[in-house]
Amino acid sequence: MASNWLGRWSALRRGGVLGINARNRNFVMRYNPRSKYPLVDDKLTTKRLAIEAGLAVPELYGVVRFQGELTHLDRLLNGRDSFVIKPAHGSGGDGVLVITDRRRGLFVKGDGRALTLREIEYFVSNILSGVHSLGGIPDAAMIEYRVRPSRLFESISYRGVPDIRLLIFRGIPVMAMVRLPTRASDGKANLHQGAVGVGIALATGITHHGVVRDAKIDDHPDFGTPLTGHLIPDWEALLAVGARCADLTGLGYCGVDLVIDEDLGPMMLEVNARPGLAIQIANQYGLEQRLRGIEAMTQLPRDIRERIALAEELDAASQPAPAALLPGGAGVAPRHER
Repeated sequence: MASNWLGRWSALRRGGVLGINARNRNFVMRYNPRSKYPLVDDKLTTKRLAIEAGLAVPELYGVVRFQGELTHLDRLLNGRDSFVIKPAHGSGGDGVLVITDRRRGLFVKGDGRALTLREIEYFVSNILSGVHSLGGIPDAAMIEYRVRPSRLFESISYRGVPDIRLLIFRGIPVMAMVRLPTRASDGKANLHQGAVGVGIALATGITHHGVVRDAKIDDHPDFGTPLTGHLIPDWEALLAVGARCADLTGLGYCGVDLVIDEDLGPMMLEVNARPGLAIQIANQYGLEQRLRGIEAMTQLPRDIRERIALAEELDAASQPAPAALLPGGAGVAPRHER
């Protein structure tokens, strides 16, 4: 058993797969100053930075910070038929409530279940108490515009809003995937809840391999539709937003989450200082070689368009990883993709 594990780990290392410890030691700790963490761990702060930089984000309808403000929640939601409520310091999609409609005084979720105002108040109260926040600290509840996903995703996404994860290193996009909601993930685009991650070629914006719970798949588990060959719209614009987010947060190694609204186009959701590693399985190649290549560059382009061109050039030159990255991915992905 031990020899099999060691053999598999050796194969993963030869394939250039980056493990969690190496990620933390060589990239997160080295390139992400601790002083910058509050800029991304607090979604309200990240949103403010993005707005100041002229980046599109979902509109913020309001914020509830104290339990006493729950008495005003009905007024805050007045006239809102759809919205999203989430914790400002949440992680992994926990504590996110999506309301898609309002009927006869009830708030309807995407799965058709209806909630009363009292139930919404209870949900927000839990957010304020820190039930869903990093470290369990008291939190604030954000009420935002509900993104209407691009029609591109209708056949490969179950109810919710797909998002695109870009991994950025030293301002250069290095890997990408789209996370697709499933029935198992309850319509949420979170891998640890059962969503599908699909790799995207940086050079073309076209989807290829898929992964669900660390296992490689070719078709969406709910619809049976192929995951490969889908062209992500506004691809270069998305890459540009990712590169700009790295600049505005000052993080050398980060994950940027984006969505494509049917009417409003690309939007930035959040930035993560400790992005997970399942993106390697979705793309079927490891991060190590590409990260080391960028790390060795003494001069990197400052112009966003030049950075995107470099990212596309590096991606086009990449070779698929060996079978070591196929189902299982031992040691590759953390339990919670962040």
